[in-house]
Amino acid sequence: MARTVYYTATTLDGFIADPNDSLEWLLRQTEEPPDDGFIDGVGAIVMGSTTYEWVLRNLDGPWPYEVPAWVMTHRKLGLPEAGKDGKTPDIRFAKGSVSDHYFEMCTATGDHDLWVMGGGDLAGQFADEGLLDEIITWTAPVVLGKGRSLRRLDLELIEVGHSDPFVISRHRVIGPLLEDSPTE
Repeated sequence: MARTVYYTATTLDGFIADPNDSLEWLLRQTEEPPDDGFIDGVGAIVMGSTTYEWVLRNLDGPWPYEVPAWVMTHRKLGLPEAGKDGKTPDIRFAKGSVSDHYFEMCTATGDHDLWVMGGGDLAGQFADEGLLDEIITWTAPVVLGKGRSLRRLDLELIEVGHSDPFVISRHRVIGPLLEDSPTE
């Protein structure tokens, strides 16, 4: 059964981007991202428009993902150029609620995971709908003080490891923080 997983890097103080949506703090951490096998288990990707535009701006070659990718947006965005094989990447622009597209995304994964990529707001939308199963964070030894953060959630720690310079943690999503839950 496919899981919906938010897989991201974060700073020690919980920010995934600085106030200008920059990831320079992350790009300084390592020359080559470690291969932990996560991407091999991914059958589809979903991201917001800010993440999509960042990926396009920072591409060094063809679109890096071979699986279908949804971009949640209300704007008209362009597609990346076709790869050397002449194939245009399978990118699908979608608007509306993540739950409107969830079944199609999960069907496209086969029995692999759906990777929620990029911003904490998109991951929060999945969590709000009860559709986010896990969060995997690579925590860098950086403190930004402010920036873009993850949404408030209650989590259960499943696993902890490290890959210099990161601490890697995997959590099961329980739901909104108890104090944020509506009272009956």
